[in-house]
Amino acid sequence: MMLNLTRFSNGEPEIFRSIQGEGVNSGIVTVFLRLAFCNLKCSWCDTRYSWDWQHYYQNSEVVTMTLKEVAEHIRALGGKHILVTGGEPLIQQKMLSDLLAPLKEEGYYIEVETNGTIPPNNDLLSLVDQWNVSPKLENSGNTRSARELPEAYGVFSNLSSSYFKYVIQAESDLNEVLSLIRRYQIAPSKVILMPEGTKRETILTRGKWLADLCKNQGYRFCTRLHILLWESTRGM
Repeated sequence: MMLNLTRFSNGEPEIFRSIQGEGVNSGIVTVFLRLAFCNLKCSWCDTRYSWDWQHYYQNSEVVTMTLKEVAEHIRALGGKHILVTGGEPLIQQKMLSDLLAPLKEEGYYIEVETNGTIPPNNDLLSLVDQWNVSPKLENSGNTRSARELPEAYGVFSNLSSSYFKYVIQAESDLNEVLSLIRRYQIAPSKVILMPEGTKRETILTRGKWLADLCKNQGYRFCTRLHILLWESTRGM
């Protein structure tokens, strides 16, 4: 069994240890595993190298590895907290389940980031401790039919292990978020609002009014800690 991962410019797979920069576990030391390919095309995506083959050369950006090789890289980094991200990890969920099963038995805490458009299979549901669901809004440039799939949305909204993180560019985005929360009956305590941006100044500027909005509406706020620390440097 093989997995497709992104890789750094030196050819090494994008498996690295860093500080969790987003979501409810922000600040936790985590091993990141970035998988290649995505079923969406977000206009503001900061990992376009994982899917945009019109602007990136796939053979340079993607490496195919056996599950054993990936697991060895993860174990070598130490710690017991994994975040699987992408791209969109659920495109490869069968292989991902086979990778994570033995790691789960070894006591790893497993988070998966997903855009919420692909329902997880039962094997993956049994292995993942936390789902970081980041559904895309109109500001992403994706069509509604591509970014909002009711079947998948319904599955994640009924999981106690899911949090919904929405990327906000403007205050007007909140109307769309409120509509989605009502449609899929998502508890406000599960909703996280995060400013979009890959520069410190942008994150700080948007973060100030967004934090105030969260205080007034009762939603969780998160910044992008890794951007504030390292901007868009890969592997940090």
